Amino acid sequence: MTPDDPTPADPSVFTLIIRGDIPGRFVWRDDRVVAFLTIAPMKPGHTLVVPVEQIDQWTDVPAPIWERIAEVQMAVGQALMAAFRPTRVGAIMAWLEVPHCHVHLVPIESESDLSFAAADHDPDPAALDDAAARIRAALRDAGHGVHVPD
Repeated sequence: MTPDDPTPADPSVFTLIIRGDIPGRFVWRDDRVVAFLTIAPMKPGHTLVVPVEQIDQWTDVPAPIWERIAEVQMAVGQALMAAFRPTRVGAIMAWLEVPHCHVHLVPIESESDLSFAAADHDPDPAALDDAAARIRAALRDAGHGVHVPD
């Protein structure tokens, strides 16, 4: 990045996923924001909401994109509530592990469920596929089918 060109020199892992260079379990995709399951979930259904544009700091996100992130967070959070019936859906903005802003949405029963130390770094692929299918179905049921990939 330079002051004249804010585009990062190297694509983040999220940019690679968004471009299709690395596979991802997408539950939402539009021209500004995507949502996909993390590969290291704290709980089943743990989803990341990510702007398509690679922006490192959340304080640098333009207002229209931030508004879209919030709209997608709401839709996906409601889908997580419908699909998993947790007590709450927690949201975390940390952005230390990947230089591409994103919001973690996690179905939780208590605040202690929001722990990166408890992330499953070897989840069953079938369980991830099932979680993605449940979220996609809930999003379609809520009328968001146009943004839900197959």
